[in-house]
Amino acid sequence: MNNQKYLNLIGIAKRAGKVVTGEAIILNAIRKHHVALLIIASDTGQATTKKFIDKAGSYNVTYHHLITRQQLSDAIGAPRTMIGITDRGFAKKLTEIKNN
Repeated sequence: MNNQKYLNLIGIAKRAGKVVTGEAIILNAIRKHHVALLIIASDTGQATTKKFIDKAGSYNVTYHHLITRQQLSDAIGAPRTMIGITDRGFAKKLTEIKNN
């Protein structure tokens, strides 16, 4: 995977307004089927990670668990452990980058 390309695309999605942040907001967006892709930092706590992966699975939301909290925070310009991508096009492209 090309980490820099992945991180740059996350930053573009954030600037385009296609990212939701904050645990409660992300959970609500998942329940409303507004999240196309959930990105969880690899160094997020086990309980939080399990909670969100389980929720994503319940609502058929794809998730990625491969970049660190610092990388994610740098990409979006704010300290975060997870984000939800609300645009299907961005989600598809991020998944393509991850798989290459």
